[in-house]
Amino acid sequence: MGEKMKKSEHSKRIFWVASTGGHLRQLLGLSALYGNYDSHIFTEKTGSTIALKDRYANRMHYFVFGSRVHMIPYLFKFAFNCMKSLLYFFRFMPDYVITTGTHTAVPLCVIASVFRRKVVYIETRSSFNKITKAGQMVYRIADLFVIQRKSLQPLVPNAVLCEVEE
Repeated sequence: MGEKMKKSEHSKRIFWVASTGGHLRQLLGLSALYGNYDSHIFTEKTGSTIALKDRYANRMHYFVFGSRVHMIPYLFKFAFNCMKSLLYFFRFMPDYVITTGTHTAVPLCVIASVFRRKVVYIETRSSFNKITKAGQMVYRIADLFVIQRKSLQPLVPNAVLCEVEE
């Protein structure tokens, strides 16, 4: 019975999504779970994320890196990443999208919600007084919204608090 249950869980396809930097670092903190599922990791392609391809092989996928500091090029890159998100979604058809944010994750969360897949958003632990813009966008469509700071509870009353020690 236990073997059958484990096999069923392993067949769940999960997209793990995060922008590069601290968001990705937090997502990689969950890497012990990746092997329990048919996992695919998504982030932006930068010099610091290329090495992840060696560690995660064909489970690692990249979006174009864009910064809102350069708004005009960012808009084109974001539009491209939205299309790429749609292609990834239909290619792999996830059961869940789990993300620590930020802008890179929003398109996949929206697409997953439209197609009635489960969306789990984990708000960054560096947020103390406000929710990130990505969190604000995803809060309404997330099946589970996790916060790591008690001070955020009044802002997102339906969120689940999961405080972590620093």
